[in-house]
Amino acid sequence: MKRIITMILSLLLLASLLTSCGDQAGLQDGYYTAQVSEFSHGWKEFITILVKGGSIVSVEYNAENASGFIKSWDNAYMQTMLHTNGTYPNEYTRNYASQLLEGQGEGGIDAISGASSSHGTFQVLAQAVLEQARKGDSGIAIVEASH
Repeated sequence: MKRIITMILSLLLLASLLTSCGDQAGLQDGYYTAQVSEFSHGWKEFITILVKGGSIVSVEYNAENASGFIKSWDNAYMQTMLHTNGTYPNEYTRNYASQLLEGQGEGGIDAISGASSSHGTFQVLAQAVLEQARKGDSGIAIVEASH
C-alpha cells in the first residue's frame, strides 16, 4: 500500500511539474498575426511574429492600404510624415518591432515622439499576437485600434 501511495504521489508531482512547465513555456512555435479591425486614415495596421523554440525570432509590424500596399514603402507618405512628425513609418515600425523582439513580449515598448498613435495600436496588437502564440492559434486576431 505504501508503494502505491508513493507511486501516486510521484505521478501527481510529475503531472504538476509538467503542467507548470507548460504554463511557463509560454509561446508555441509558429507564425502569428494580429491586425486592427478597420482602416484608419487609409491604413490597417498589423503585426506578424515567428516563434521558434519558444522564442520570438522575427517581428513584422506595418500597415497596408485597401489594395495591400505597405505603408513603409510609401515614399511620399514618408516625406510628409517626416517633415510634420519627425519620424516616418519605416523608422517607427522597425523600432517598435525590435523592442518586442528584444523584450520577447516581457518588457514595455517605449513610444517614439511623432508616432504615439501607432504606439498605442502597436501595444494592443502585440498583446493580441502574444496571446495567439501562447494558445498556438495561427488564426488572425482582429482587434480594435486604440486611437
